[in-house]
Amino acid sequence: QLRFVESGGGLVRSGGSLRLSCTTSKFTLEYYAIGWFRQAPGKEREGVSCISSTGSTSNYADSVKGRFTISRDNANNTVSLQMDSLKPDDTADYYCAALEGGCGPNFGRYGLDYRGKGTLVTVSS
Repeated sequence: QLRFVESGGGLVRSGGSLRLSCTTSKFTLEYYAIGWFRQAPGKEREGVSCISSTGSTSNYADSVKGRFTISRDNANNTVSLQMDSLKPDDTADYYCAALEGGCGPNFGRYGLDYRGKGTLVTVSS
């Protein structure tokens, strides 16, 4: 089954930083808009951020604007999510996926392809 692989999660104190990576060795991701999503126990999926295939467009959830930065390196087949000023409310399982509808303002509602298994981010207070 084709899917992305996420890495970079871990335990960090409130105010700290983590950098998540999304990649795959099975195919090239340069043709896809990529989104980062998160899901905490008992909560619905939330679209965190997305980036267009060329990197020219990005969108963020209001809850992470100004703190998270998405980027992509198509030459290295990687999309990254830099997370700064982390809060306990950021605690969740984070995963990436290709977006069927591209990187639009409502990307959180789009269908997903090649969703990864996720990486756990835990922010302690």
